[in-house]
Amino acid sequence: MKVKTLNGNLNIIGQNLRKYRNLQQISQPEICRKLDLIGVTMYICDIYEIEYGKKTVKDFEALAFCKVLGITLDDLYSNTEQYYEA
Repeated sequence: MKVKTLNGNLNIIGQNLRKYRNLQQISQPEICRKLDLIGVTMYICDIYEIEYGKKTVKDFEALAFCKVLGITLDDLYSNTEQYYEA
């Protein structure tokens, strides 16, 4: 089964996830711990792969990122139109 991508990316929120995580000075291990506290298990390698477009993101994971970072889904998906441009 072929994996679907958008211009070679498996997600479009990775750059924003990294941006907001870094703005709040939250490390990859720390965001994993925060996610675990709300019932979403992720590993450091998962965060890395999401941030670099190498892993898909489930809807509940996107919402969990928003919850632990204190941002909205609009923030997480801001400026993602670039992925649709040729």
